Amino acid sequence: QVQLVESGGGLVQAGGPLRLSCAASGRTFSNYDMGWFRQAPGNEREFVAAIRGSGARTYYSDSMKGRFTISRDNAKNTVYLQMNGLKPEDTAVYFCAAKLNLGMVLTATSSQYNYWGQGTQVTVSS
Repeated sequence: QVQLVESGGGLVQAGGPLRLSCAASGRTFSNYDMGWFRQAPGNEREFVAAIRGSGARTYYSDSMKGRFTISRDNAKNTVYLQMNGLKPEDTAVYFCAAKLNLGMVLTATSSQYNYWGQGTQVTVSS
């Protein structure tokens, strides 16, 4: 089992930054690829970004590439999502997720992630 706890959400003005954190426990963190997803009310869960267990590779949704940066600190068992230039349409609950690294490519498919956090609310005001 892997337990994931997100933090760092909140209310931010449009154009501002916010950094989310996701602390993991329970297994060897570096064995897991990590992803960030988000879900706005009435919408499907949407892929944001993913990072390889080693941190060597990252993968972004095209719509967020250039504004959002995913990173991880395996010594702290934590993955981060740095969000810059936030827009009101970025308002959503943000989830981190873990997927055992089996040597496959990073994926945007939520069903392939085995463990999920409870989510943290990000609200961007205009």
